[in-house]
Amino acid sequence: MDQPERVGSVRLPYSTQYPVEWEADVVLRDGSTIHVRPIRPEDADAIQRFQMAQSERSTYLRFFAALQRIPDRMLTQLVTVDHVRRTALVAVRPGSADGAAGAAGADGPDGPDGPDGGDGADRTEDVVGVARYDVTDDQPGRRTAEVAFNIADALQGQGLGSVLLEHIAAAARERGVHRFIAEVLPQNRAMLGVFREAGYAVEQHLDDGVVTVSVDLDPTDRSREVMADREHRTEARSMQGLLSARRVLLVGPAQGGTVDELLAARVREAHAADPGDTELMVLGDDVTWADLGPGGGPSSPSTPSSPSSPSTPSVPNQPDAPSEPNQPGAPAGKVEVDLAVVAAPPDEVLDAVRRLRGTGARGVVVLSAGWAEAGPDGVARRRELLRTAHTEGMRVVGPASYGLLTNVPGASLRASLARRAPRPGRVGLFSQSAPVAVTAAETVKRRGLGLSTLVSAGHRADVSGNDVMQYWQDDPHTDVVCLYLETLGNPRKFSRIARRLALVKPVIVVVAGRHGSVVPPGHTVRATRAPRRMLDEVLRQSGVIRAENTHQLMDVAQVLAHQPLPAGGRVGILASSPSLAALVADAVAAAGLTVVGPLEPLSAGAPDDEIAAAVDALYAPGACDAVVVVSVPVVLPRTDALARAVADAAARTGRTTVVSALGLHGMPDELASGDVRVPAFSTPEDAVWALGEVVRYAQWRTQDHGSPVRPALRQGVSDGVARAQARTLVEALLRRDEWPDDGTVLDQDEAAELLACYGLTLWRARSVRTADDAVAAAEALGWPVALKIAAPALRHRADLGGVRLDIADAEDLREDAERMLAAASSLLPAPDPVLEVQAMAPTGVACVVRSVEDELFGPVVSFGLAGDAVDLLDDVTHGVPPLTDVDVARMVRGVRAAPRLFGYQGAPAADVAALEDVLTRVSVMAEDLPELASLELYPVAVAERGAAVLHATIRLRPAERRTDALRRALPG
Repeated sequence: MDQPERVGSVRLPYSTQYPVEWEADVVLRDGSTIHVRPIRPEDADAIQRFQMAQSERSTYLRFFAALQRIPDRMLTQLVTVDHVRRTALVAVRPGSADGAAGAAGADGPDGPDGPDGGDGADRTEDVVGVARYDVTDDQPGRRTAEVAFNIADALQGQGLGSVLLEHIAAAARERGVHRFIAEVLPQNRAMLGVFREAGYAVEQHLDDGVVTVSVDLDPTDRSREVMADREHRTEARSMQGLLSARRVLLVGPAQGGTVDELLAARVREAHAADPGDTELMVLGDDVTWADLGPGGGPSSPSTPSSPSSPSTPSVPNQPDAPSEPNQPGAPAGKVEVDLAVVAAPPDEVLDAVRRLRGTGARGVVVLSAGWAEAGPDGVARRRELLRTAHTEGMRVVGPASYGLLTNVPGASLRASLARRAPRPGRVGLFSQSAPVAVTAAETVKRRGLGLSTLVSAGHRADVSGNDVMQYWQDDPHTDVVCLYLETLGNPRKFSRIARRLALVKPVIVVVAGRHGSVVPPGHTVRATRAPRRMLDEVLRQSGVIRAENTHQLMDVAQVLAHQPLPAGGRVGILASSPSLAALVADAVAAAGLTVVGPLEPLSAGAPDDEIAAAVDALYAPGACDAVVVVSVPVVLPRTDALARAVADAAARTGRTTVVSALGLHGMPDELASGDVRVPAFSTPEDAVWALGEVVRYAQWRTQDHGSPVRPALRQGVSDGVARAQARTLVEALLRRDEWPDDGTVLDQDEAAELLACYGLTLWRARSVRTADDAVAAAEALGWPVALKIAAPALRHRADLGGVRLDIADAEDLREDAERMLAAASSLLPAPDPVLEVQAMAPTGVACVVRSVEDELFGPVVSFGLAGDAVDLLDDVTHGVPPLTDVDVARMVRGVRAAPRLFGYQGAPAADVAALEDVLTRVSVMAEDLPELASLELYPVAVAERGAAVLHATIRLRPAERRTDALRRALPG
């Protein structure tokens, strides 16, 4: 691990080397992409070109003076930074000097596994935006910097200023800067708006004709909301650019034989069989590169053209991007394309992406494999693919993708390997795996379900399920979202987006492998040490429906796509035999639902009037919330009278209905009434399971999901938390000369000081080595006291003599101390055992609160009751901050031993509110401090009044960027 470096008089817990992790590809307001990275000295010429291209007004607003050309001395200062006290970020796009495509410098994040470097020395870039800060107040915990921005005239209004503010603020927080100061001319309303609308705490005042703006960089609920909303709009528009494509270019060999040749031939065959509303142009047959525009031609910061068809799906409430008939620099008469589908070896794919520059293409679908799964060289090629595509303003779907399909009326897209698209429907389907996409598409056809959209991301180098969920949230053609995920590259972002989407549309998820811990070849995902149940917790917090396989995925989808959400869990049953009725009733109870009404069977061959009477009784007002109908004739042939009666009743009453009938499956015509269709299942158990998941989702939609936790105010702690003081302390602790790779463990005094910043009081304990020292400590702390062996292996082991409680006098304490020292000497390898003396806390239930900073999930908070049995049975709940008050309450009540907190077997009830307050403060602390590698409060004694933290183990280490940092970046 790099040791801290000295900057000026301050020794810092971070390196001043080029911070490659700050590089990122970002989506702008119009859906195009741009590259953001730290500035480098060799950017001087690009900065000068940028300045000379700026308008006189933009120059005056930035420098308060006319400055057509930057003086050499100033230019040197602008591009010379230390990435700590002086930092600058630039937004770049391919330059026009030599026509090279791509981006220079080290790579940005390559998927969710983080950054990797690359020299890119042969690439020319144009700077289109600059953000910089210079530290003016260098006191730890109060570090303040002056910030300034400059945006290219052609990109003003595209949200680049907001993007750069997010990124420079994230970089500043990592360097201990938590306040920006900016001087802005009053007429620079756009820049003032960027500060004001970002959601941070902002103060401003006018002095001598200049507005001084002060921005507190601590994230707020509003700043998180603003970032999430902007992220949603931009990523949705980016996906809209792909899924609204009408002109598709196929790039691939023409003859059959190799895998790539077969893929290209399959695309041509599929388009011939089902073209939809897509115009497919085959490179080499229909068009040449020369026909498509000047590959490697002049660069421009202008945006790609927008779809002009009136039937193109739109994203509501989003500012429209400028629409150009052709990309700037494309000669008149050139053919523009919207999307490219490429089946070729990796090097040829890279060449094709470079040649697509200037054609109007908003994305490329890579069908072929041979990238990250091929080893380090393949990983490097994949990084180059993303770098090239993003700097050209394009998104990448794949590699190893099955393609894209939409069924938008009048604007259906066909850019996949599917010979026939599924029928139009209200279900959106995303699959990482191409084989699973094939299976799912065929299952949809067989069930007659229908799709609005099919997106196969393959190895998910760029476009992910998060992007597609952003699009589907506002897509008027999609009512139900289905996701098949092989990996979650960014669980925090997934949870945040899925939860927002699930509040308006149901989301059904299958994760490959029960625990999502298997990474298939071609995927790059950060390692995780989180418990296997962590994925379940992420999905639960997201509000999604978890399915175990594609069969269950489709079972739930066909209910949600064609039936209303049930108002409750009361289920009425109509079955063709008593045994079936009993079977269904048992399944309903197992699903957590309630059977209502009589279980009177309707025998096979019943006359129509008897069927009508039974169905009318079942669907009577208030009789139930949902209906399960099971019909399996044994001797007589099946008739459709019951199916028609049930379909008509379901349509008439709006009652959620599922059917399991011999010979019916999926969405059969026999169960249709007008626009309403009732889903049919192969078995009663499948029908009831799917209904149970739908009921649970409907209940989740109507529940109070709480509000973000806020620690209660305490004396001396502003807003319940002293963040600045905590930062100062963490920085000081990490400025130690050395620390092991796994961080530095705080002593109890240091832990107490850090916990106090978050309103947590650690009960003081004194370390002793003799019986006399123990008595002296007890006299100072006050009787009665507890005595413990300080070694972690014995600290909580009363059964091994590691703990003595409620010692009331010196004589008993001496005896216990001598006995304990002898026991410790025999049980521990250390020759000189240490004991701890602590004042007795009020008697209560012993609990454990932990937090771990995981590389993939970020902060993970867990809760359980203390004791060997609890540990052995893994009776622990988990949560991923930021938590709501409802999440905290669920964690406390979610352990199986929770009854002990609520007066179990006559014991007094514990102060659960005080316990929840401890858990709340730990979750806020874990969210605030990525340096908090691990924390354990063990035990937390929860008495009838209050909760006492008796011991804390805290480990700090230099922070790494979380997967869901407070800045927009691709891939997501």
